[in-house]
Amino acid sequence: MLPPKVTQSPTQQRLLKLFRDLPAAQQEQLVSYAEFLAFRLQDPDSPPDQPDAADQAPDDIPRPESESVIAAIRRLSKTFHMLNKDELLHKTSALMTAHVMHGKPAPQVIDELEELFRQQYARSKSGNG
Repeated sequence: MLPPKVTQSPTQQRLLKLFRDLPAAQQEQLVSYAEFLAFRLQDPDSPPDQPDAADQAPDDIPRPESESVIAAIRRLSKTFHMLNKDELLHKTSALMTAHVMHGKPAPQVIDELEELFRQQYARSKSGNG
């Protein structure tokens, strides 16, 4: 028995064609970027930041030896759970774009993400967040 035919929208067909036409490395970059976009949409029902969030200490989640940029964003979001993610979104997106679209090496992007999160935490602690 054949599986039911899945109907794809014109956008899905276009994306699939573009994906198939890309070399393997660029396919992986496209998947990484899609994961990043999907990650941004996660937890829409999470509670808003608490007023005393700046008084909370970051969790100690060590950086793995080998880590993707998406995994680093997840790790840093958990480490600095008290930060307002909306304030980090623009710069995080810019770093992800530099990695996916311009080929900036993952370890370098992750270093910059870690610094970004540390700086945002320091600002929130000083009341300038």
